[in-house]
Amino acid sequence: MFSITTLLNQTHRLLIGSGAALLLGGAMMTSASAADIATTYDNSCAACHDSGALNAIKKGDSAKWQQLMKQKSMPALINSVKNGMTQMPAGGLCNNCSDDDYRKLIEYMSK
Repeated sequence: MFSITTLLNQTHRLLIGSGAALLLGGAMMTSASAADIATTYDNSCAACHDSGALNAIKKGDSAKWQQLMKQKSMPALINSVKNGMTQMPAGGLCNNCSDDDYRKLIEYMSK
């Protein structure tokens, strides 16, 4: 026969274990998302942003990226990517990117 204390202790352990699993799962999703953004960058953006081809701001040039984000704002930058620019095709070679993906890609390149 279970006592109330035993039942409460087991319930507490179950909740703690579930919380840890949720936290671990969230951390794994964040890592997978970061890996996906790196892969998307490699497949869609790197051709120009690694070398600075066609006057693209290079990945890692934080000063220029910060200046651009300050001048335009993130929503305007995302719209520029979606609509294309003089030397960048619409979508920046990522046909299935969402606005959030574009934001993450811009942030990724700015670091």
